[in-house]
Formats: sequence, structure tokens, C-alpha cells
Amino acid sequence: MYKRIVTHADFDGLICAALCSKALAINFFVFTQPRLVAEARISITKEDVVCDLPYPLECGMWFDHHEGNLEELSFRRVDLQKLAGKFETKDSCARVVYDYFCGQQIEFPPHMAAMVDDADILDAFNYKDIEDWRLETPAKIIDATIKLKEESAEIKWDYLRQLVRHLQSRPLSEIAEMTSVKRRYRIYMEEEERMIEQLKSEISFLPEDVEKLMIILDLTRHTRRPNLLKQLAYLIHTEAQAVVQVGNLYQNNVKTNDLTFSMSLSLNMKKNEHHKDIGEIMRILNLGSGHAGAAAGTIACSSKEQMLKTKENLLQEIYRLFVNQ
Repeated sequence: MYKRIVTHADFDGLICAALCSKALAINFFVFTQPRLVAEARISITKEDVVCDLPYPLECGMWFDHHEGNLEELSFRRVDLQKLAGKFETKDSCARVVYDYFCGQQIEFPPHMAAMVDDADILDAFNYKDIEDWRLETPAKIIDATIKLKEESAEIKWDYLRQLVRHLQSRPLSEIAEMTSVKRRYRIYMEEEERMIEQLKSEISFLPEDVEKLMIILDLTRHTRRPNLLKQLAYLIHTEAQAVVQVGNLYQNNVKTNDLTFSMSLSLNMKKNEHHKDIGEIMRILNLGSGHAGAAAGTIACSSKEQMLKTKENLLQEIYRLFVNQ
């Protein structure tokens, strides 16, 4: 009935693909990013199962957990009750997929249930503190190999396809010990050290942010998209409560005037009671959506002048909303 699994090219998306493949006996995988689906730049049909992505123009089954994507359905007047699959605001889309098929009396091996637990933690960035985040685990090792930037998209997609197949038959602890995985992880860790050094020159704060609560990573000055992990900024400024990354969107590796914002809450915030909700900030500003601890969004700009002004205004608004929550 279904021929392909179209999923987000991240850890959560791969776990979703492994679960759907196991349950539906599908072994054709397409990995992509949310924006490409939202802009209908990737062909998706009723023969496709779509995971951890915005609802496309049509598909056979749809699984997701992002509130922003649910809001988009209402704007398009799409009736969620008539869609095959499942939407639920869980920590991970893998949890949504797992619960759905378990409800259909599909039995998964124990190691796959454990992978879903890891997807909940990674996708919601749900660690106890920075020390817990930096602790090396099989799930984090595999997640790092997925994040590794490739010279060739074909090499990346081939690795992800092989990884999904391994996820169906082996626990993460065994996969993390595979030669190909260990090699990629070693390369990623070398790249991470370079990222930390570059972040030191990228970090800034708004003038009114005298307590340095919100780290700003403004990447709009770059002509090429920098390969950075914004959470690493917390290793440099441990006192910060949040980090906001702003950069330009790229189409076919060409820089546009459109802006992308992503924001996350410091893990150290878990040590104190607070009412911060990053996803709510993105929704209020009509940028996008996400979780309480992490969210992202985009906004179109018609010119460089508009882009610079929009960036300045939105950073001010994000900071104002954040400190007043």
C-alpha cells in the first residue's frame, strides 16, 4: 500500500523511519528537511509515509509532534481527523509513531523501545544539566554522526539508509561500536572543537542585556552557511539562560535575504523553577514553533535593508518576551 518513508534527516526522523519500516515492511527511505516539504519542493504522493515533517500537499500516512505544523493544518483547513497516521504533542515524533503502531498490535523488539526513549531526550533536549548533555552515550554518538556535514549528499543519504536498517536489528550500543560509526564520530568531534573556537568570535549580547542572559549568534555576515552547533555556546558562557541563532536561508547553496531563527534554553535553567517557553515566543512572533526548551522559525525579507531591520527588531522582541516570561 505504501512504497516510501519520507522523514526528517535527524535522529528522531531516523528512529521514526526504522519503526515505520519495521511495522510496514517498507525499505525505501527519503531524508529531507522541513522547509523543503513546507515549500512543496520535494515530490510526495499518497504512496508515502511522512514522519517528523510538515504535512505535505498529500501523503498516505502522516506522523508528527510539532505544534506549529498542527496550526498550519488549521490555516489550510485540513481536517486532522481525516488523516491517516497520528499527531500528538510528544517529546519526539518517534514516540508518536511507536504509540500508534503499538495501538495497532505491532510488537517491536525491546531495543527499539529504548531508542524511542533516547529520541525523547535528544529531540526535546531534555537533559538534567550541561554535564548530563556532554556525557557520551551511544545515542549521542549516533546523533553526532548524523549531524556530520558531508562533501556529497549521496554519501550522507547512503549512510542514513544503512543506519535505519541497523536500527531495526541492533541496539544503539552495538551500532555505536561499528567501525563506520566510530570513524564518523571521531571526525565530528574534531569538527566540534573547531566549532567551539569559532563560536568565541561569533557570540554577542544585546546592549540592554547587561546580565548576559541571552547569547546571540548572528551568522548573517557570512556568505556561506557556517557549520555550527549553537548549544556549544553554553560551554563558553555558562551563565547564559538561552541562545538565539539568526542566519540567512540558503537555496541551492545561494544566500537569500530570508532569515531563520533558532533558540534553545540552557540546561542550567533546570536547576531553578522558571516559566520560560521558547516555543511560545516563536508562536507569538509568528516565526515558527517548537518545544518549551527549543524552537525555530523563519521570516521572508524582500531586500537586504529589510533583512537587517527585521533582524534587529526581532532580536529585540525575542529578548523582551524572554525576560518577561
